[in-house]
Amino acid sequence: MKHIAIGKNHLYSKAYAKGQKFVGKHIIVYTLKDYCAKRLQNAHPQKIMVNRIGLTVSKKIGHAVIRSRVKRILREGLRQVEKCFDTQKGYLIVLVARPCCVAAKSTDIAKDIEKAFKMLNLLKL
Repeated sequence: MKHIAIGKNHLYSKAYAKGQKFVGKHIIVYTLKDYCAKRLQNAHPQKIMVNRIGLTVSKKIGHAVIRSRVKRILREGLRQVEKCFDTQKGYLIVLVARPCCVAAKSTDIAKDIEKAFKMLNLLKL
């Protein structure tokens, strides 16, 4: 299933300011409870609760081709974690790439995301 993106800048700002934070080797993860989750659930065709995902890759990482590649790697790492583990729903999740993310594989990113989700209590046990 395709992820729902965070579309507004003020939601990124709220996640940065009020959300929980995990700093890993390759990424930084911010999470915040989504107050519009019920409205999005009702609008969803299958009436399921979803997370909204935001990716941040700054120009310090590299030029446009490299930034796009890093975004694809972040998405794939997130897909791997969601495929292997049952995650909590109804959150804003912002993934911020760090400079060493350029040389990382999607499995490295998946390990960082898994560790972050465990620390932030986003994995259902």
